[in-house]
Formats: sequence, C-alpha cells, structure tokens
Amino acid sequence: MSFATEVKLMTLDPAHFHAALVQKEMLPGIARRSYIYAPLGPDLFEHLQRIEGFNTRAENPTDWELDVYCTNDPVRRMCTERPGNVVVIAGHSGNKMDRIRACLDAGLNVLADKPWIIHAAQLPALESALDLAARTGLVAYDIMTERFEPSTIIQRSLVNDPAVFGAPLAGSETEPGVTIESIHHLLKTVAGVPNLRPAFFFDAADQGTALADVGTHLIDLVQWTLFPGQSIRTPQDLRIGATRRWPTVMTLAQFQRLTALSAFPPQLAPYVKQGALDFDGNGEIHYQIRGIHVQLSALWHYESPTGVDLHHAVYRGANAHVDVRQGEKEKYVPEVYVVPNAPRNRAAVTEAVEAHLRLLQTQYAGVAYETAGDELHVTIPDRYRVGHEAHFAQVLERFLSYLGSPQSMPAWEHANMIAKYTVSTTGV
Repeated sequence: MSFATEVKLMTLDPAHFHAALVQKEMLPGIARRSYIYAPLGPDLFEHLQRIEGFNTRAENPTDWELDVYCTNDPVRRMCTERPGNVVVIAGHSGNKMDRIRACLDAGLNVLADKPWIIHAAQLPALESALDLAARTGLVAYDIMTERFEPSTIIQRSLVNDPAVFGAPLAGSETEPGVTIESIHHLLKTVAGVPNLRPAFFFDAADQGTALADVGTHLIDLVQWTLFPGQSIRTPQDLRIGATRRWPTVMTLAQFQRLTALSAFPPQLAPYVKQGALDFDGNGEIHYQIRGIHVQLSALWHYESPTGVDLHHAVYRGANAHVDVRQGEKEKYVPEVYVVPNAPRNRAAVTEAVEAHLRLLQTQYAGVAYETAGDELHVTIPDRYRVGHEAHFAQVLERFLSYLGSPQSMPAWEHANMIAKYTVSTTGV
C-alpha cells in the first residue's frame, strides 16, 4: 500500500483520552476526514466531546470532519470497510493485542497506546504481530510520549557522554544503578476539562496493573537511555528480580467523583472490600539489564495537590549521577541535575557539562547550567516545555516518518518492544 496520498485515520473503540490527543493538532499529510468505529456509549461521547473541543478552541483550532460508525463489533466492521489506512487504538488493554493483530491482518497500519499486552502469556502474540508488520511493510508503533520530554532527552544525552557520566554503575538490589519513580493521579483534567475514568480502568484484568501499564514507559526509558540505538536481547540481557504491589484505596464517594457512577459496578466486585475499592495501582520492580540493577516504581495517587503527575529518575555513573527531579523545589517542573560523585572530579565534570551543553545548542538553544551547592542544575528554556499532551503530536510525526518509509524503522524498536513487555508482564 502506498502512502503518497493523504493518511486517513480510523479510531477504534476510543475508551481512553489518549485516542483523542493523537488528533489535538492537525499535521500535514493527514486527511481532515477521519473515521470512528465504536459501540454507542459514554466512551464514544467523551471522545467526540474532546475532538469538538479541539475544533472549537479559540487558539489554533483543528478542523476535523468525523464519520462515526456505531457498532457492537467495531473491529470486524472497520477491518471490512477500511475507509482509512491507519488505526489509532487506546483503551481496553486485555484485548488490545487481538485488535492490533486483526488490524495488521487486514493490511492496516497501527498506532496504539500502551500497554499492548498485560500478561506474559501474550508475549508470543506480540512477537508474531511485530514480525507480520515487518514482513508486510506495515508500521505498528506504540505511543511512547516520554521520549519527547526535553528533560528526559537531555538526561539521556548527558548519561551517554563518558566525560560527564563515566561508565554506568551496576549497583545492587539495595543501591541500584538506575532508580525511577512515576506518580500519576486518578483525578485530573485533560484538554481543560475533568477526565472521567471508565469503570474498566480500575479492573486489573482489563486495564492491567500499574507495572503492566505505566511501567512500560519507565522500562522503555531505561533501555532508550542506557543503550541508545541498541537492541536488547531477550532473555539474555534481562534478569527479573523482586516485585511488590499494593492498592490505592478509594471510598465510594471518591469513585463516584472519578466515574460519575452511583455504585461500584459488578465488574469491580472482586476488588471491593468493606465498602471501599482496592485499586491495583501501585507496583515496584527490581531487575537487571545487561548487569545494571534497576528499580522502578509506578504509583497511582487519588489526587494531586498541584494538578500534575510527577517523574523522578536517577542514573548513576562512575563520574556523576544524572537526575530528573520534579518536586516542590522545582515547582513541580521536571529539572535535570548533574551531581559529581566526589569533590576531586567536580572541576572535570563541570567542564564536561559545559562542553556538552555547547553541543546541545543546535537542539535546545539557550540551554545552560547553574551551580546549586555541589550540584549542577541544567536550565531549560520554557519554550521547549510544551507539556505531555503536545508529545502526542510529536509521536505521530515520528510514526508518519516511518509510514512514509517502513524500512526506516530501526531494528531495535522491534527487539526492545519484546524486551520492554517481557519485563513488565513477567514482573507482574
């Protein structure tokens, strides 16, 4: 199939707000008219309201035209009629892999939100689907927005400068070489309006646990940061260690505020204890990647006092460790710090950081550093902080580049998808 003509988007059963964020901006090469196949119900209504909001906003409105097909069998009807050539999938995770495979079997390209799978038993299906896409010249790509966050990009760049970072420290299970904590919040606003969560979001059998869901971003970042452009071999390069999980407990009143439902639905009955919901929203995993110890924590709190999710990441090297922090001191904005390991190498690390930031000017003009005690704080101009929602357009741009030339997708993307989901599902 040639994509010399316009790309035509088809959205399949949009049960998560990420499906709409793919269309928050209109990119060149994408047709104005797009297609939605979904059951009639609140998930579809929420999606349409978000697209309408993009079309009617005061600043830089979009101009989407929608053909909506309400059907209880959206996969079969969409794959039969095929008015478009790219399928956007975000929502139910338990059956997502089956839907991705059906789209690929129908000759359709796929841009799908994480997680693609939530159980280790689904790994062969994932590998088979990726093999099919590669064999037939289709593009199957997952939405890894965190790769487009400036603080994360700069952290990765500094980690891969031996003069700044040195060799990565392997560490141990108690003092890992890499530590990442991601804190998400259940109650939030998206595109300026409160985001109601569907009941299935709280069902681990449908949505997946915290590690199987948000954990995919964190695992992806570790591979992408420590071994850029390299394929992680599964299982040779990986060793899964200890894991633990614990719930976020919600009262019925809190659940009602999140879902607009009057009661806990039967689907969630196994998770209701003494009148409260135990949401499987927190997980921690220890594993090794090429001998480097990693500890990841994916957490869901009920509500953020600041209105933002938080990301903290530490990579430890022989010369310095490179951190992203997003606490009160940083005004809850992700900031990059370089911390020399000893006073004796502070001057050399500082000189290396200065040289590195000079090279980064072509990508981030104005990036600089300031001293903060024994640390170096990398200052990032505000114009580069476009926010999480804008990263979806950046992912879409990358997807479109592969769509125009499927053979340009690097081999490590395929291999590292397998590695990423091996860690997340085996850990669970």
